[in-house]
Amino acid sequence: MKKLYFLAAAAFFSLTTGAQSLSLEHVSTYHSGVFGEGAAEIVTFDKTSNKLFFSNANANSVGIIDFSDPTNISLVTEIDLDAYGDGVNSVSAYDGFVAVAVQGASTMDRGKIVFFDASGTFKSSVEVGYLPDMVTFSPDGKYVLVANEGEPSDDWSEDPAGSVSIIDVSVGIASVAQTNVTDLLITDYTGSFENVRNFGPQTGYDSAANYEPEYVTISEDNSTAFVTLQENNAVAVIDIVSKTITDIQPLGFKDHSVLGNGLDASDKDDVINITSYPFRGLYLPDAITTIDINGTTYYLTANEGDSRDYDGYSEEERLKDVDLDSTAFPNAATLQADETGGRIKITSSMGDVDGDGDFDQIYTYGARSFSIWSASGSLIYDSGDQFEQKLKTIEPDNFNSTNDENDSFDNRSDDKGPEPEAIEVAVIDSVPYAFIGLERQGGVMMYNIANPTAPTFVDYINFRDFNEVDPTTEATGDLGVEDVLFIHGMYTTDSNYYIVTSNEVSGTVSVFQIVGAKYNPPVDTTDTNTSVAQINKTANFRIYPNPVSDVLTVSKKGNFTVYDMTGQIVQTANKTARIEVATLPEGLYMIRDERGVTMTFIKQ
Repeated sequence: MKKLYFLAAAAFFSLTTGAQSLSLEHVSTYHSGVFGEGAAEIVTFDKTSNKLFFSNANANSVGIIDFSDPTNISLVTEIDLDAYGDGVNSVSAYDGFVAVAVQGASTMDRGKIVFFDASGTFKSSVEVGYLPDMVTFSPDGKYVLVANEGEPSDDWSEDPAGSVSIIDVSVGIASVAQTNVTDLLITDYTGSFENVRNFGPQTGYDSAANYEPEYVTISEDNSTAFVTLQENNAVAVIDIVSKTITDIQPLGFKDHSVLGNGLDASDKDDVINITSYPFRGLYLPDAITTIDINGTTYYLTANEGDSRDYDGYSEEERLKDVDLDSTAFPNAATLQADETGGRIKITSSMGDVDGDGDFDQIYTYGARSFSIWSASGSLIYDSGDQFEQKLKTIEPDNFNSTNDENDSFDNRSDDKGPEPEAIEVAVIDSVPYAFIGLERQGGVMMYNIANPTAPTFVDYINFRDFNEVDPTTEATGDLGVEDVLFIHGMYTTDSNYYIVTSNEVSGTVSVFQIVGAKYNPPVDTTDTNTSVAQINKTANFRIYPNPVSDVLTVSKKGNFTVYDMTGQIVQTANKTARIEVATLPEGLYMIRDERGVTMTFIKQ
């Protein structure tokens, strides 16, 4: 009888402690020494090489950080991207390779995705759309998706099409060619664009140039991509296999007149005043991520808010500078005072319902929150005014501060508040969590999202010293969170779980331990004559060996793949499936699920 030796039956985020005691603790930081120039924007982790990779727009490079000791990270080297384009925007890692998004030299020059191995050696490159702003691998590593924002020139004389590129990398990273790239225009969608924002200085606002993809997330089963169209206040849904846009979901607005949806709207009153206003907050999300909870797919958004503000066209106005309809706003004089709502930034592109030149509705930028949405685009949950309420309690002396100076109490209240920018999800001890990075205030909010309709606050950490007079010094800490990343304890040398932030103003990459959680590797198990033995007792990933018939049964949700140790795919399957071990040559094999969780076995 051939034996199957199980080396690591890896559970789907199995920890030793309960989720209720988790907290965040800063453990290390890499300082680029560059202030205010985007020296650390997007960060990604490669578990194969145990390295972090971050985009450095200032140097047009990707920095490589040694993560073998999370408490003492250091720069190994940098990948110079000058030969490939005029500015790095994003980076994503998968199994020893990185994909880097590099923009063209001018507005109407297409960008590139450039592939390297983990040591920084060039492998291949392909052309994508205009201004590739974000790149990500699918969970199974077969596809790379790119959000090509296609922003206009400052005078708006040029405005390229926004698009999403799908790159089939299943052929092997070194073999990726232009024939493996599909570029989807948002206007390829044949359904309705009703309630999707279409605005700008020129006619033809339904053209592809008007849509600006910002960020991409991919479902755990690798089938669907959700793409934020930030300025359009919508999410595009893409079927990855058929390479088609299947839906455009308008996100609507948040009613700030409702209790629990308040905000501090003035930077001139010298107090914290979170209250209700007759404002409609456009979600306008930046980052987006997806998670399955109890078998249902959700996507989560960080509702930053963003405007079109160029020399050739700007939608930005102060509320005090516009005419309000006297019937809709009988208290206009009070509402438009600097000490109340007069300083709030609003859009001039919406609100004049009857076309008579005054505003019947007031639309502001961003929702100052994170939201959970169904896959069909229904709002399941919004955190309301919780971010500002928490900051009022935790950091009252530095409430709604900006990110490039420390003496800035209340500075951002008129302009998107703490400005949630980044969002990440993780499952810890079978409990799902969300981590939201605040771009202006700084720091990360942590929420338990086990009940998607009623998440609960867990912790907030901000590695920032507001007492430092000079914010450019290393002692200030992190300024301008741009990205947040979760790293599983299975892939760390100390079995601890971490989140990592990249901070564009301070040019820092910081590591935070999730205290109270530690990965507990399962005991190695050798197959005997037991016909069916449960190797792993977690519900999400179970392995059943059957030595009699040389069959393994994998019971889990989603997809999995079997690789030999050269990295070649030998079997694939969906959901509960049988691995026909008898058909495999003797040797070492690895089973990986769609989120990268693995177990290995030897057939001999």
